[in-house]
Amino acid sequence: MSNAKQHAAEIVRTLRARGHQAYFAGGCVRDLLLGREPADYDVSTDATPRQVMQIFPQTFAVGEQFGVVLVPPAETGGATGVPSASSGQALARQGERGKGAVEVATFRSDVGYSDGRHPDEVRFSKDPREDVQRRDFTINGMMLDPETNESLDFVGGREDLKAGIVRAIGDPERRFAEDKLRMLRAVRFAARFDYQIDPATMAAIQKLAPQIRQVSCERVREELTKMLTEGQARRAFELLDTTGLLREVLPEIAAMKGVEQSPDYHPEGDVFVHTLLLLEKLQPGGSGSIAKTLAWGALLHDVGKPPTFRVAPDRIRFDGHVEVGVKMAAEICRRLRFSNHETDQILALVDNHMRFADVQRMKQSTLKKFLRLPAFDEHLELHRIDCLSSHGQLDSYEYSREQLRSLPPEAIRPTPLITGRDLIEAGYEPGPRFKEVLAAVEDAQLEGRLASREAAMEFVLREFPL
Repeated sequence: MSNAKQHAAEIVRTLRARGHQAYFAGGCVRDLLLGREPADYDVSTDATPRQVMQIFPQTFAVGEQFGVVLVPPAETGGATGVPSASSGQALARQGERGKGAVEVATFRSDVGYSDGRHPDEVRFSKDPREDVQRRDFTINGMMLDPETNESLDFVGGREDLKAGIVRAIGDPERRFAEDKLRMLRAVRFAARFDYQIDPATMAAIQKLAPQIRQVSCERVREELTKMLTEGQARRAFELLDTTGLLREVLPEIAAMKGVEQSPDYHPEGDVFVHTLLLLEKLQPGGSGSIAKTLAWGALLHDVGKPPTFRVAPDRIRFDGHVEVGVKMAAEICRRLRFSNHETDQILALVDNHMRFADVQRMKQSTLKKFLRLPAFDEHLELHRIDCLSSHGQLDSYEYSREQLRSLPPEAIRPTPLITGRDLIEAGYEPGPRFKEVLAAVEDAQLEGRLASREAAMEFVLREFPL
């Protein structure tokens, strides 16, 4: 038994010892029944939040008004807190889940969802049957007794797990009206497990798809990122397209459909098909997940092609699609509120993805500067899957890998031979020209034409006389 499962089971035992009902609930039950290790564990109980906090004094009261308390492992410790709906509290909640805290929620029924996310009124309950009726999908609506390993299934979740179906509990339109993000979650679960979406559930999503715009950009971004990094990105984006959600959340990607490409370079088909092939080739890394920025870079690398499409006398062309794509990707990152660091890397991937075509003709100075781009492994992987999703030629990829293997780090990023202080001591006036001078010295150093400070200063005096 994993430490996380052991901690959750101990919470269940403690609650039951105090006379309460308690079970594992939600996604962890689904994963356990599928033979997967859950990312985290949730417990449902008839104990009220105040009772939970009295039984487990070291807690994080992250949503008492909704019946939710976090119970950290004993060695982690915790602190009683005031419930809050702030974004800071949400981040703290995510952080504590990462440390192994278990979310303990009181059985409840919800009344009204006027904001499309939170219930207007929460009524605590003693009946687990009532509690599961408010949940999203049947496969997430089961409970499990960790002591007997018997499941409580009041919504047909086991049958849908066996049949591979994502089905909303009860009336699909009502479930999605309660929280519009559930439409994206239906797509993600269907893609992740390679399931089908129940026809009635699919019809409800297609009808209500425009309402996804009411969901905060941050929540949409996180759901899309999970789709891109869980290993089934192509299937997820095909479903986003089928449901009508794609044109609502990423109209720039939907615009790729039907945009033809030159068959000489892209025999695979239009820009959308090409992008889907890239998503299909995203490989999980050492941590078992795909790098977020690489995944978004793969999705957006050709986002500038639809607006730059033209049929020239020789072939189809996309003049300036990289520059246009960088601007479009920047707007998408701003709209979805990516961090500055993530935005910089995603834009760098879009901006540099065509440079590999010239890599074997680059000067040594240009090549070395290219190879030392931050997170160059992501640039290299994007180029690899880009090639495999089109013409299939990996010459530039192999050349770049060989250069990385053969060039020591100090050759790619050498210690500067001179600095601005050296120029000042030689009599140069500080100013914009310093950047030009130092760049010229660095290029000569990277190309092997300069190897010492003395040689560098002679070069400066000769090429940039006082």
